Amino acid sequence: MDINQEAKPKMEKAVSNLKAELVRVRTGRATPALVDNVKVDYYGTLTPLNQMAQISIPDPKTIQIASWDQSAIPLIEKAIIAANIGLNPNVDGKVIRLNVPMLTEDRRKDIAKTVKQYGEDSKVAIRNIRRDVNDRVKGDKSLSEDDVKRLQEQVQKLTDASVAEVDKLVEAKIKDVMTV
Repeated sequence: MDINQEAKPKMEKAVSNLKAELVRVRTGRATPALVDNVKVDYYGTLTPLNQMAQISIPDPKTIQIASWDQSAIPLIEKAIIAANIGLNPNVDGKVIRLNVPMLTEDRRKDIAKTVKQYGEDSKVAIRNIRRDVNDRVKGDKSLSEDDVKRLQEQVQKLTDASVAEVDKLVEAKIKDVMTV
């Protein structure tokens, strides 16, 4: 049984899922990731916003959305409001601007709590992977006791490394959120 093929990809996926979640967390600065989950009802089809408009960041507090189809601007505005991302669209002729407000201290603390929760969820997923692999190792009757112990130590090292990476990501994001 090869632990690197068994557990490593799953733990790496848990860490990459955390990275994807953290990108979407508001830090008080404009980023295209804030509108990644916005889907526009475009001629009866839910279309991701980034597939029907150019999203740019002209300054650190503004997201600018320029639709390739000018008739879709009201649909995009409606989709942004419906997505409930906490940003109000300002339609300015051919573009939509989203102003990212400064975060209050209380809001920063709430966001930091959310970030910590994302980190804990990732750690739980990693520990569940460890448990599943350890159960499979223990259940493999073809392995000697020494092999079982060696494989479990490998899984534990992999788990520790993944948890340390999660802690590092969470700590960096919290520092980013709390910076005014």
